[in-house]
Amino acid sequence: MVNIDTVYQRVLALANKEQRGYITPQEFNLFANQAQMDIFEQYFYDLNLARKFPSNDTVYADIVNLLEDKIDLFRATLGSAATAALVPFGIGYRLPDDIYRMEMVRMGPTPCEKLTAKEYNSVRFTPLTKPTPSRPIYTIRSGNTILINDGVSSNGNGYVNFQESPINMYYIKKPTKANWTYIVVGDKPLYNNGAEDHNHFELHASEETKLVIKILALAGITLKDPNLYQIASSEDNKNIQQEKQ
Repeated sequence: MVNIDTVYQRVLALANKEQRGYITPQEFNLFANQAQMDIFEQYFYDLNLARKFPSNDTVYADIVNLLEDKIDLFRATLGSAATAALVPFGIGYRLPDDIYRMEMVRMGPTPCEKLTAKEYNSVRFTPLTKPTPSRPIYTIRSGNTILINDGVSSNGNGYVNFQESPINMYYIKKPTKANWTYIVVGDKPLYNNGAEDHNHFELHASEETKLVIKILALAGITLKDPNLYQIASSEDNKNIQQEKQ
């Protein structure tokens, strides 16, 4: 976790608001969540790239292990009780809004094979590849809807009823939206971490500096200060190059 007020104060100090202009709390929160999602989504591209190179014998210096540690913070599970409570949508079920990537789906102890929508529609009608209770399949369609098929459930059409079958899902969730909450005293916003909707950044603590840099770059665009944007972008690119070496 990264303390949101620490990042906010560093951004204000580095932006030198007296000369460049003020970054409002609303603007900061918009920039903060854009920066958080940029960093979060980059993990998966970096992990894919890192796996193409030989691993490092030193655990704490191995980039794959480091990235997996950061992604682990967002791994979550929906047990059968939770999936049974999902909202039915047609022949499927609406997934929670916080799901970013599904890693595994199990029907009881049996893992379900993930297919694209095209593969799913083709496989179900091919005798040699159609799903069975020992090889169920699933797909996620637009609208964040999941369908599971085992070839026999729901009166023989194969669609699995989550209320009747034990379904467990293992997924990577999106970061919770960061929110710097405040109260106004005089004409100044003062940090209020007791607000109900207050949220720190969910990213790994090591991402604090990267968050500051990315938020500064976004602030530079709003403040119409190309120097601030260029400095922050240059620092961000330098960090990226160092991580990939």
